Amino acid sequence: MTSPTHHLLTNTFQTVGIIGVGLIGGSLGLALKHHQISSKVLGCGRSRPNMEEALRLGAISEIASLQELGEQADLIILCVPVAQTKSVLMQLVPFLRKETLLIDVGSTKSDVIAIAKEVLGEQVGQFIPCHPIAGGAQHGASAAKFDLFEQRQLIICPLLENTPQAILLIKQMWQQLGSVVFQMSALMHDHIFAAVSHLPHLLSYALMLQVANSEDAQAKFAHAGAGFRDFTRIAGSSPEMWRDISFANSEAILSQLDEYVNILQHFKKLIQDGNSEQLEKLLMIASQSRNNWKG
Repeated sequence: MTSPTHHLLTNTFQTVGIIGVGLIGGSLGLALKHHQISSKVLGCGRSRPNMEEALRLGAISEIASLQELGEQADLIILCVPVAQTKSVLMQLVPFLRKETLLIDVGSTKSDVIAIAKEVLGEQVGQFIPCHPIAGGAQHGASAAKFDLFEQRQLIICPLLENTPQAILLIKQMWQQLGSVVFQMSALMHDHIFAAVSHLPHLLSYALMLQVANSEDAQAKFAHAGAGFRDFTRIAGSSPEMWRDISFANSEAILSQLDEYVNILQHFKKLIQDGNSEQLEKLLMIASQSRNNWKG
């Protein structure tokens, strides 16, 4: 379900802490400042050069420790690969104030929620799981854009422990950044995005591997055109992130892979049998579906 746009007062969150200032984290920092939702953005991350670049670009106001984020931030945004969620939360929780809200931007939700419940315990109501459907093949603070979230979907998967006020505040924040907000269960989220995000990324990586590992790879790359470029664009995404997603949402992804392999096997048999009529019929269904889709 979508929600109406609300206008936030300036400095809704006086201090925001961002853990992991890459493409998403850096873009959030720029956007929060641009829309005057926060006047002070603290950044925390593993790579000192990347953090200094985020500071230079204005994505963050200061480089800070997890302790400083916990003690100062009104909102903390977790922008780390999903496999690091537990470690980061365990380091953060001793310093997490009871009035601080905590959100993530991970591409999987069921696993992150389970970790949050385990680590945060009675404070889990402060954690509101989010997933902005925004990104790109580039990663790192240098790729950040203040308008990355405009006219993009944002999924919230609320917990029973969240207060309606906290959910509304986070919803309004994303709307102020230009996002179109939807709410759904974590299970539904992981099922849907296994099909329309996680599977396509794996297929893109697989095609790049197939061509790159062939004996005539150099010639193939030399003659590749727009179709190959478009199909493989997302294979330039963060390998660490997509490794983590593949395991975090493995059940749903494996199910989608099985279905995809079945279709490929069917295509293979139609070509082997010379069944042009049936192949064209399936290609037509796919083409019409793509043209009818408003994406």
